[in-house]
Amino acid sequence: MSKVGYARVSSKSQNLARQIEKLKDYGADYIYTEKESGAEIDNRPKLQEMLDFIRVDDVVVISELDRLSRKADDITKIIDIIRQKGATLEVLSLPSTQGIENKNLKNLINSLILEIFKYQAEAERQVVKERQMQGIKAAQERGVYTGRKKMYRKDNPQLLHAFSLIDQGESIRQASKKTGINHETLRRYNKNRKNQA
Repeated sequence: MSKVGYARVSSKSQNLARQIEKLKDYGADYIYTEKESGAEIDNRPKLQEMLDFIRVDDVVVISELDRLSRKADDITKIIDIIRQKGATLEVLSLPSTQGIENKNLKNLINSLILEIFKYQAEAERQVVKERQMQGIKAAQERGVYTGRKKMYRKDNPQLLHAFSLIDQGESIRQASKKTGINHETLRRYNKNRKNQA
């Protein structure tokens, strides 16, 4: 049995140290870390590595539930994968089931706790989005909102090179690594390009 930690922050400027310290204090044998948005679980290579790595009776440890995702459906998918592997999930910010020996009872209690908290995480995400939209609307009404400044012009050589790689069959992630453009940014620009085509 291994204790497998997973830590995530959304941007390169954020720090993983606090999460890593908590995972080490718990006694994690392995820790997977990444600086990626929690919006899309398919775009998180370290999460995928961790899910591929875990085995029967392993314990996946995270500091808070939203480190997996802020979307309830994605949290459910990840938890299902962990369970299918025969592993369990320990969320350090939630009530612990560590002292419970009966595996079925432990899973039942974990399920109930996680259902409550994953929907709380989703609700918090919705509140943040609503406040954001209200702020944008208020700024538009005052005539001070111009939208986010575009990072790349349409004729930017770096962006054109990335598009060329994608057109040649490379994935957005591969093109991102080769050109140095953030993969989420490149995904957005590529989507806009297709919409305008």
